[in-house]
Order: sequence, then C-alpha cells, then structure tokens
Amino acid sequence: MTNLIGEYECKMDAKGRFMLPAGLKKQLPPEVQDRFVINRGFEKCIVLYPQNVWKVISDEVNQLNLYNKKNRDFVRYFYRGATELLLDSVNRLLLPKQLVQYAGIEREIVLFAFSNRIEIWAKDAYEKLQTNEPEDFSSLAEDVMGKKDNRETTNDLP
Repeated sequence: MTNLIGEYECKMDAKGRFMLPAGLKKQLPPEVQDRFVINRGFEKCIVLYPQNVWKVISDEVNQLNLYNKKNRDFVRYFYRGATELLLDSVNRLLLPKQLVQYAGIEREIVLFAFSNRIEIWAKDAYEKLQTNEPEDFSSLAEDVMGKKDNRETTNDLP
C-alpha cells in the first residue's frame, strides 16, 4: 500500500502545469509513477491519487446504495471534476482549470502528501490552514486517537 509523506512547494506555470517533485515521485510504486486521478478535496483543495489508490477508493464509493439520496448526493459530489492525469515527458502534471478555480490556486501551490494521497493547496490557503492549529492539539489527539476499536490505547504519544 502506498504511504506518502512530505510537504513540497511548487509553482504552476501559465498553462496550469507543475513539476512533480522527485522526492515525491520516488515514493510511488514504479507501476503507477506516471498515472494519477485528481478530484475535489473535502476542503478547498484538490486531491491527487495514484491510479492504484483511486481504484480502491472508487470501488468503495461504487458500492454505496444509490437508492439512498444522501449516497447519490455524495457520489455526485465526490466524482465531480475527477480527471485522469498522466505525467508528461518532463514530469509535469496539468491541473484541470475547473479544479484550479475550485481550490483558488493562482501560481504557488503546496503539495501535502500523507497516507495514500497528495493534497494540492493554494500556498496562501495552506499557510492559513497551518496557522489555524487547534488551541489544544493534545485534546484533539485524545478525541481522535484515544480510543481505537472501542478500547483505550495505552500508548502515550508526545
């Protein structure tokens, strides 16, 4: 399974292309290093998935019961803007214009890689996100990570 990590600042050119950083590309399995799917993130960012990860996620989404209106609404929103991307010969990706507009991206971007995805943020929006850190990160960590599978964890993390 893909486990990406890192923050990378990039610049988008006038055509909407950016260079995929070598440090990020080398974290990808060789069979998917040039094939991606991009779509809207849950916040005002766009999310780049390696092709193999997208398949797993879309298979899960496709199992939702479409007779349920909330599920249909979610599926429509989730797939809205989803686009396949291929790296060009010089390791650039072309971002779709409607997704660039959605995320408020102008020229400077931050690639935030975690787990199996890469969030693409307008640099100013990412910096704002970083300054809005919760006052009590320790309390948030306890709420989110303190119980796993309904049992208390015994690990005390710094």
